[in-house]
This record gives sequence, structure tokens and C-alpha cells, in this order.
Amino acid sequence: MSLVSDSPVNSSSSDDFAAFLDDALDSGDSSQSSPDDDEDNDKDKDNHNDLEAQLPNDLDTQRIKRRKVAEELENIEELQASTSHSSLEQTLEASKKKDECTHPGSFGEMCILCGQRLQAESGVTFGYIHKGLRLQNDEIVRLRNTDMKNLLRHKKLYLVLDLDHTLLNSTELRDMTSEEEYLKSQTDSPQDVSKGNLFMLTLMRMMTKLRPFARTFLKEASEMFEMYIYTMGDRAYALEMAELLDPQREYFSSRVISRDDGTQKHQKGLDIVLGQESAVLILDDTEHAWTKHKENLILMERYLFFASSCRQFGFNCKSLSELKSDESDTDGALATVLEVLKQIHKIFFDELKDNLVDRDVRQVLKTVKKEILKGCKIVFSRVFPTKYQAENHHLWKMAEQLGATCTTELDSSVTHVVSNDVGTEKSRWAVKHNKFLVLPRWIEAANYMWQKKPEENFSVKPNEELITPVCSNANS
Repeated sequence: MSLVSDSPVNSSSSDDFAAFLDDALDSGDSSQSSPDDDEDNDKDKDNHNDLEAQLPNDLDTQRIKRRKVAEELENIEELQASTSHSSLEQTLEASKKKDECTHPGSFGEMCILCGQRLQAESGVTFGYIHKGLRLQNDEIVRLRNTDMKNLLRHKKLYLVLDLDHTLLNSTELRDMTSEEEYLKSQTDSPQDVSKGNLFMLTLMRMMTKLRPFARTFLKEASEMFEMYIYTMGDRAYALEMAELLDPQREYFSSRVISRDDGTQKHQKGLDIVLGQESAVLILDDTEHAWTKHKENLILMERYLFFASSCRQFGFNCKSLSELKSDESDTDGALATVLEVLKQIHKIFFDELKDNLVDRDVRQVLKTVKKEILKGCKIVFSRVFPTKYQAENHHLWKMAEQLGATCTTELDSSVTHVVSNDVGTEKSRWAVKHNKFLVLPRWIEAANYMWQKKPEENFSVKPNEELITPVCSNANS
């Protein structure tokens, strides 16, 4: 398939492939498809935009090529009677070279450019764009380069969004507690989901609650980013959640990726996202899902509205739903991270001096994060297990990523002692020398809220338990 160099501002390569393949199927292979194939294709068509602007003349080009080949074959037949075997071979070879195809991708067993049936499947599967679509590495690189240049011209980057515990929280109806039964009478109408945030999904036997500020977040983020959904849920669930979040299909279009689309089990990767890694940010509550892309990740505080989710993550406390409470719209996780995204976007486009295509959003993210605890020097006291290498502990690493300096030795330059116990030697030293003595949650709150929180809200009290189960927000 020959793709043009530019695409419309609100389009993406994934949408363009979908539109092209739908056209190709309709015009070229409809007579050979089975009823089952037609039904699958109809379902796929519902998931894509018609963006013919990026792929003008591809089908006409194919028809012209095939007509020329047919004409040449007619000429060859005429020559057979009067031409030697050697000259015939030369003619065939010339024809072959003229119409040689690199097969940049395939749809089923058919090359998406020349239509030739291929012997073996190869390349990366992009089933979320169109069922059966595979692309070769060179074509993926070309598409990413093309799409990125277009997005950068319109001051946009890429944003990959997790669903569960990031944008929303779902529970199976059978897992709801007696204290959550009241929710069943407070669900919003499925006829106009754009005005609701609590939904009963009868066919799926579950209930879903959108995170406060989710709709405003998506609206404002879409002005700065081309957005993807990427969930470890199955495809049916992913599409149902996308419908709740984006009923008018303004934000995601075909860019909805589920666990069925991944190339590695239990892992998420940017290999199936048609965006340059240097221009991608990720919002997810699970760090270990992105082992290869931690530099792109903004770790979200988990949204645990339902009791089943609290139990899932080992919290022995009442959920937000049981407490008949919720996150704040204005000060909650999504409102906070939106301001961070705006800051990163502004720095990337307005403050960096290097060439636009050479800029890397991962470096901007790292720079912004290092300002949060800049100037803090931290000593930990009985936070890590005995004989544990302190530098390898996640809290030590988190503090350093936030710009703090971590050390094992006490001196006058230390500003904070992090501990769960006021009775340790280092804790007593902090009190004596008027240093901040704070709980480990102080670091976690800074990490999730992207600002240094007041130390007095996290001060260590006598008889503080070594591990305090927390179900509510880190900033509470």
C-alpha cells in the first residue's frame, strides 16, 4: 500500500488503514467472501473512520498496475509464436521487475499493496485497526515518521490511557457487598451515556463507575494528544468501556487496544502503537505492565471505588462506594495529572530549543518530575527489610526520581527522616534536630500528586503501625 506523506489533523494511520482496507474489501473481494466474513467485516467497519484523504488513488493504482500486467501478458502471447525461448524469458523478467512489490503488510494472506497471496504470515499484527492486518517493520517505521511529523505540526503528542483503576472502576454484580446495593438504584441511563458516570451493564453482569473528572479530562487532553486506550481487559470489554467514555467517537476512534492485541502475555508495549516512542506518554496504575517503557509512564494512583477492587489489592477497609464518597473533581487524580500533561506539552513545544522532530517527551517528563522534591535530602529508618540493599528499594528510587537526594548517613544537611516508628535512633535524631519526620506515604503522595505535600499531614505518630492499610487517596 502506498500511503501519502500527510494526513488530516484529526486522523491517524490506524484510521486510514481501516478505511483503506474496508474499501479494498468492498471493491475487490466481496464476491469471494463468506457470510461469516461479511459479518466480521461489518463489525470491524463500525470501529473505524472514513479518512480517504490519506490514501487517495491506491485502489486506482492497483487497477492500473493489474491492467498493465494483463496487457503485457497479451503481448507475450502474441510474441510466443515468433520469439525464441530466451527472449520470452527476458520479457517475463522485465515484467516481473517492473511490478515487483516489497509486501509492506498483509491482510489475511493477501499483500495490502499488490494483492498477491503470500506464503507465510510475518510482521506485527494490528488487529485492533482491522481484523487480519499485519505490517512489516519498515512500513511501521514509515507510518510512525509520517504520522509524527503531521501531529507535531499541529502541536500534538500521543497519550496511551489505561482503563481499569485509571479512568474508571468496574465490578461484577455478584461481587458487590450489601453496603453497595444502593448503587443499583442510582445508575445512569444507557440511552445517553455522555451525561452519566455510573452504569449497569446488564449483558456483561457488571457495574462501571467513571472516575471523577474523566469526561473533562478527555476533552481537554484531546486538544494536546492523539489518544489510545490500552487495557488488559478483553476486546469486548474494551469496546464497551470506550463507548461509555467516548460515545460520540471523538477521542479514540479505532485506537482501542485490548489484551487480545498484545504481542507479549501479561505485558503492554508500544510496538503496536503507531506513534514514535519519543512522543508518547502513558497513564497507567500498574508499573510492571510497562517494563520496556517506564520512561514514558506517568504512574496513576489507583481508583478503587468498589469493594471488590479494594479486596483485589489487599486493602482491608471500606471502599469509596461503601463510604458513599468519591474523589474530588477539582483536586482528584485526573485533574492533577491534566495539569502535569499541560506543563509537559508546553515545555515540549514552547521551551525546548532543539529541532522539533528531535525532541523527546521522556526527557521532559523526567525533568518535570525531578523538580518535585528538589532540595530534599532523605534518610530512611527501618522502612526497608533487614539486609535489603537500600538503593534498590522502590521508595529510594521513587524519591530520587522526584529529585531528592537519598543517603544512609545522618548529618546537618539531611532535611527528612522517613520512618514508621518514632522510637528508632534516626527518628529521635530528627526530632532532636528539628528535622521533618514523615511516613513513607509522604513520598508516595508526592509521586502521585506531582507536588511536595505538607509534611505535617504525614508526620509519624507514637505507636504508628509498621504497615498501615490505606484505601483512600495518597493525598488524604
